Amino acid sequence: MNLSSLKPAAGSVKTGKRVGRGQGSGKGGTSARGHKGAQSRSGYSRKPGFEGGQMPLQRRLPKFGFNNINRVEYKALNLDAIQSLADKTSAAVITLDLIRENGLCSKKDLVKILSRGVITSAIEVQANGFSSSAIEAIEKAGGKAVKL
Repeated sequence: MNLSSLKPAAGSVKTGKRVGRGQGSGKGGTSARGHKGAQSRSGYSRKPGFEGGQMPLQRRLPKFGFNNINRVEYKALNLDAIQSLADKTSAAVITLDLIRENGLCSKKDLVKILSRGVITSAIEVQANGFSSSAIEAIEKAGGKAVKL
């Protein structure tokens, strides 16, 4: 087998419809576009969402919802992830840089620690936010929660 002998599978390639090549072809005259109207002309393109003059779907449905421009989005990180990071790195202080280096959040993320899981190590955790139950669990294990 070589590149010059490659062919598509039988029946997978069809020849294109040759329109406007005379009456004998069956697709001459109007070139299978019907008679007159915008769709028969070159350069015609229907607007996206146009439904033939009927009230389009995006206008029939009511507007709803609200986007608060002042909302602060946090990347949630649970205690079990913090504990596995502490076991992996054996660090006494879990900083945001350490969390980023290990791929648990991206550069611009604000990190909030939540309380799912168990923490056993007495470590200092630095983050942008903590849930009250997460602070309680960290301090119970002998650690410290530092809000940045």
